[in-house]
Amino acid sequence: MKQIDWSNLGFGYFPTDYNVRCYYRDGKWGELEVSSETTINIHMAATCLHYGQEAFEGMKAFRGKDGKVRLFRAEENAKRMRRSCEGIMMAPMPEELFLQAIDLVVKKNIDYVPPYESGASLYIRPIIIGLGEQVGVKPANEYLFLVFVSPVGPYFKEGFKPTAMAIMRGYDRAAPLGTGTFKVGGNYAASLKSGMIAHEKGYSAVIYLDAKEKKYIDECGPANFFGIKGNSYITPESTSILPSITNMSLTQIAKDLGMTVERRHVPEEELAEFEEAGACGTAAVISPISHIDDLDTGKVYTYSTNGEAGPKSTKLYNTLRAIQYGDIEDKHGWVTFVE
Repeated sequence: MKQIDWSNLGFGYFPTDYNVRCYYRDGKWGELEVSSETTINIHMAATCLHYGQEAFEGMKAFRGKDGKVRLFRAEENAKRMRRSCEGIMMAPMPEELFLQAIDLVVKKNIDYVPPYESGASLYIRPIIIGLGEQVGVKPANEYLFLVFVSPVGPYFKEGFKPTAMAIMRGYDRAAPLGTGTFKVGGNYAASLKSGMIAHEKGYSAVIYLDAKEKKYIDECGPANFFGIKGNSYITPESTSILPSITNMSLTQIAKDLGMTVERRHVPEEELAEFEEAGACGTAAVISPISHIDDLDTGKVYTYSTNGEAGPKSTKLYNTLRAIQYGDIEDKHGWVTFVE
């Protein structure tokens, strides 16, 4: 294992030794290639540069108390990447080839998987970009699939502590029936300006309302939203939300814990009825929300006044983390081992 100050890692890029690549040419995917080169050569007319033919995933590898390295629900990332490719007319990455690439890149960089209880993990970033040169608006005929890894610390520097978020009606992350349900870079580019404004005002993220009516909760910046009301776990239903694998997992864990799960439209006014609220995704797992400020109406929705997450959010967080690290039984077969 590398000698790294694991406990002080931020959520950023940290160089590792190898990445894994695969090219799509002449109508088929080639063989996986291991590379130590950190740059790529692309044509100036590549469709990824002009027409946004790019998709990516985010996942993590964890080292357990037993020293074994685990991947969490990697097959779901494979399915989601395939769906993103199909959504923007890129050559779909075969799920089996995707999983082989993930296993290979973690094995080649196994010394960068942080130790158990360091608070860090190995972030895995698979991407697909259109390489074929085009001037007209149409799909490329060549693609590059690449996976690199980086050890990371908490996504929010506060860790599992409540932070403030803000509703900003003047911005949308994605449109209904657009690309919001795919994990493509354009959705995140659309969130950068509002996110920067929110950070300057002291908020950790933006709560986006639905683009059509501005009545319903959509997402929290780069993550799904959930609220806790009584014994119910409530998360939005929308045609512009990325299907979060973390949220999918938390809904099952909530059921396992005896909670009721509701996936439906969540009107903004209902924020006042929640006892707890949070954002969930691969990077942070759960980011508890202390309060939400509606910057247009002045309304404030408060969930934590003592700087601590609520009991149900804490239980959900601890349970999911324990499964990822192998501390409790993996009843649903979510974990695979890198050996």
